[in-house]
Formats: sequence, structure tokens, C-alpha cells
Amino acid sequence: MKETGIVILDEVENCPYLDGESARMPLRMPLKKLTPEGIDQLLYDGNRRTGEFIYQTQCASCRACEPIRIVSHEYKFSKNQRRLLNRGDRKFTQRFGPLCCDETRLNLFNKHRKLRGLAKNDLDIDAEEYTWGFVRSCFDSFEITYWLEDRLVCLAVCDLGKTSLSAVYTFFDTDFQADGLGTYSILKQIELCQRRSIDHLYLGYYIADSPHMNYKSRFLPNQRLIDGRWISFHSKKK
Repeated sequence: MKETGIVILDEVENCPYLDGESARMPLRMPLKKLTPEGIDQLLYDGNRRTGEFIYQTQCASCRACEPIRIVSHEYKFSKNQRRLLNRGDRKFTQRFGPLCCDETRLNLFNKHRKLRGLAKNDLDIDAEEYTWGFVRSCFDSFEITYWLEDRLVCLAVCDLGKTSLSAVYTFFDTDFQADGLGTYSILKQIELCQRRSIDHLYLGYYIADSPHMNYKSRFLPNQRLIDGRWISFHSKKK
């Protein structure tokens, strides 16, 4: 049985992914505590989480957003990905913990957002915004952090179902861009799924014309939710 929620905000806004487009992503508040199976179903249906709310794109004239996921037991690391994993494992320390907000995390988030061109303006988000966006959660959520000695260099916000893991958001220190921390983090999450027999890693939306979202197609094979069906892709062709 699918979990449901009550719509608490439903407005047309400027698309955060494609310039010149409008977006509609109604925010829904779950009516009851979500079970692990309920989280799996929401992700399967193409939902995402922001804070304590769930949402799904319902744009009037655009279907560019395609939910994308990795079937963990089908995924084979390429030689280049294996090298990136091995190099990262030698250099960085991985830690797991509950979601939290502090000055270190907030500064890293804002630095990544600005230098990667993800901010629509020059304003930093504050601790309250970070807490509402990531830390307050209606899912079973946690963070994976990566450290160079005592320096936080990357953080991945994750949601967990019974048989699924969702990569909610990842941000990293742009001083270490040459280390491929964004890719490294996704590969580590695939590795985690394989180690814990988690069937699917959900990567959010794939958008072919968005330079910030189309990198996800490099993780092959993958599946994308198109017209209500999960379609498998084994090559970089759309």
C-alpha cells in the first residue's frame, strides 16, 4: 500500500534546474510515520525528500526530470572507477552518523554551492535553512562524511528504506575537486548497497540538458522512470 501525504505547498516557480522553465513540485507532509517499506514505495514512484516533506515534479509542459537509480547487484565498477575508489580510500576517512548542523558543515555547504555555481544569488544559507532542508527528516536518514585527517572535505545526506538507499544531496570542498569527491561519494554509496544487500541506490533526477544533473548518466547501467516505467540504460545514449 502506497504511503500518502497532505499537500502543504503547491506553487509554480522558476525551475531550479533549467533556465527559462517553470516548475511545479508540490510539497506533501506524510500523514503518518513512514515505514521502511513505505519509503521504498515512495522512491519507486519517483518521490524525493526535502526536510520533513516529500515531493514529485508535476510540471505542466516539461518532462525533463527523470528519476534515476542504480540496481546495485548489476553494477560493475570500471577500471577508472576502481582506481578512483582505491585512491580515495587511501587518502580519506569515511564516517557514518546522524544528520546534524554545525559551523563546519554549513561553511562547507555554502562554499560548494557558490564555487560550483549552484546558488541563484550570493546569499549564504543559515543554520535554520540547512536544518529545515536536510536535518529535519520524515525518512530514516543519516550522513556519510569524508575527512582528510581532521578536515571535513565531503558530506552525503542519505535516506534509507528497507531495500533502497537515496542519495539526497552531496557537497564537497572544491579545493579537492581533482580528487573527484562527488563521483567518489556515489561510488562509495554503491559499494555500501552491495555490501549490505540493498537493491537500489536512487540518485534523484537525471536531466539531460542540465550540466549539474546530467553527470548521473555516467553510472551505467542505470534505470530511469519514464512514463511510469523503470527503463534500463546500458550506454550513454539517451
